[in-house]
Amino acid sequence: MKTDSSTECWGNVGCEWIQKSQTNDFRMYYIMPYTMEKLGDVKGLSILDLGCGEGGYSRELARKGAKVTSVDCSEMAVSYAVSKAKEDGLEISHLIRNSNDLYGITDNTFDIVLCAMMLMDIEDFDGAMKEINRVLKSHGKVFISILHPCFKPPVEHKWVKEKECMQVVVKDYFHPAEWTGKIDGIKESVIYRHRTLSDYVKVFARNGFIITDMNEPIPTEEQAAMSPRIAWLSKIPMYLFIELKKTASFSGND
Repeated sequence: MKTDSSTECWGNVGCEWIQKSQTNDFRMYYIMPYTMEKLGDVKGLSILDLGCGEGGYSRELARKGAKVTSVDCSEMAVSYAVSKAKEDGLEISHLIRNSNDLYGITDNTFDIVLCAMMLMDIEDFDGAMKEINRVLKSHGKVFISILHPCFKPPVEHKWVKEKECMQVVVKDYFHPAEWTGKIDGIKESVIYRHRTLSDYVKVFARNGFIITDMNEPIPTEEQAAMSPRIAWLSKIPMYLFIELKKTASFSGND
């Protein structure tokens, strides 16, 4: 597997991260339900879950009848995903790969590539999109969720009233940034990256994709009632959901 700063830090996250990912309120009650809703009927479709982590999305897609391949750079996460899929009686193919080097996967394999909360932190974003283009069928789709680049670090956050409202002060949006930080409750540090919306759009276009949908969904009343943090999303969008369509096969830098 090709290694870089992304694989070296995210590949080392352990059991604490796996446990947290399965209990995180944003993921469980907001991001995952919206993602599954947008994916729609996946029965019989071939889907790549890129940056699968502990495999939660892959298992849900497999239960719905999709033919799923799970890929992540973390051996521990993939090992957990393999054991959990076996425990649940689900047929899922698992691979340990960097997102910019999906060796062993043939061209034009997948109907859909899912990139759930991973593209914003990878080092080789351009290389990953090249590989996604390669393994995706003609006119295939990519479903992406990321931290909203306008309202998440490196912007500064100020909590105005605990459990009621949030104020965001934007300090420097236009300059790409990279920094190391900790996820709450996890001892390992990871690398975070900031890219502008323009950065995302240019990389998508350069690698043969068009944006077919983009959303900043407001939580439902039921979702807001589940968590005060989710209720904050009714005021400020912390997550951005993007749908791409492959319109051209990548053939090199133009």
